Amino acid sequence: MSKQGWADFLAARDRADWVVLHGGATAVFRTASMADAAALAAAIVGVPGFESAGGLLTIAGARLTVRLTRDVYELEPEHQALAQAVSEVGRGLGASADRSAVREVQFAIAAKPDDADLGFWRAALGYDDTGADSGDTLVDPIGVGSAVWMQHLPTEKALRHAMHIDVSLPREEAEGRLAAALAAGGRLVHESDDVWILADRAGNKVCICPWPDGE
Repeated sequence: MSKQGWADFLAARDRADWVVLHGGATAVFRTASMADAAALAAAIVGVPGFESAGGLLTIAGARLTVRLTRDVYELEPEHQALAQAVSEVGRGLGASADRSAVREVQFAIAAKPDDADLGFWRAALGYDDTGADSGDTLVDPIGVGSAVWMQHLPTEKALRHAMHIDVSLPREEAEGRLAAALAAGGRLVHESDDVWILADRAGNKVCICPWPDGE
């Protein structure tokens, strides 16, 4: 479990259907109906190795979202072949991958190391640990709620705690999402190569994060 796993996935050929989000490799397949999406999900479960990989399938109308892991640091070399096999099943059943529909929302709870209390949030939300070595992220066991990431604040900061929202999305979608948020009244607080931090009129913050996709 390391950065190398997701870096290798990003460098792999034939991954055009897949986006690497905070939660790992994810693809969205569009079908003609919910029944077709359910049939596709059943076929994907039959892909050797998928059921034991710890992934997640979510049906929303005629759309099926496939996550290979629940944390980016859980991506391993075997997930590359698994992604290719899932894509082949999708194409065989007439589904089309839609990278523009791939996204993940994560709540970031910032605290200084002595105040970080992931156990409290685990208990209050009924969430699970991802299993990644980082040990700083919780996920909804049924895959409906947003992930929760415990972000450590530097000890020299006067602020003891804070919360914001991270939106992880494909790199090619990031600038359009930024423009839409600014047009809707947001203001830019900070920008770098892999994140734009925006605030609403009340000062609540959201990070538009194309990382790690495209790194």
